[in-house]
Amino acid sequence: MKDPLINLWETERTLHNEGFALVCGADEAGRGPLAGPVCAAAVILPEGIELPGLNDSKKLTEKKREALYPLIKEAAVSYGIAFASVEEIEELNILNAALLAMDRAIAQLEPKPALALIDGNTTRGISVPARSVVGGDGKCACIAAASVLAKVTRDHLMLELAEQYPQYGFEKHKGYGTAAHYGAIDRYGPCPAHRPSFLKKYYAKR
Repeated sequence: MKDPLINLWETERTLHNEGFALVCGADEAGRGPLAGPVCAAAVILPEGIELPGLNDSKKLTEKKREALYPLIKEAAVSYGIAFASVEEIEELNILNAALLAMDRAIAQLEPKPALALIDGNTTRGISVPARSVVGGDGKCACIAAASVLAKVTRDHLMLELAEQYPQYGFEKHKGYGTAAHYGAIDRYGPCPAHRPSFLKKYYAKR
């Protein structure tokens, strides 16, 4: 059976052979939830470093993501983590807000990457040379690492929001549209952490 880490490094190896010395991966977490900001991370990894279990954050358990989180930070040549706020999501739409957060994360990197690999199908608004990679968090080590940093950071923020707004259960669903979350919105109405545009369809159905 082929080692999945070999697959994760193929894209970066090819780009290094093409002359791109420093390649970063960027990904976001939180495009789908009804509440909270969208979080993005950008990561430059040393070529070929072993991070056992590294994969798309959605395919990892919370325990595994939490274990990888400090390892990625420690191993990275550089990393950046940034947000786009609920207000920016409302103003720009969620895709543009996610791209803005990724661009902010990339801007934190030092040294600067020669190329950014962006998870998804667009590089709109990215300020450095960039290529999009559909499903990149399962194909590229640096994007997979970024996906873990973004997901864990956002989850931690949702725990803080849970303390601020305990009636919604953010600590359990992290802002996603579960039955319990919709029930809490019905009972208490939305709070400032909610994304009004994400609730329109729900209110229309009701």
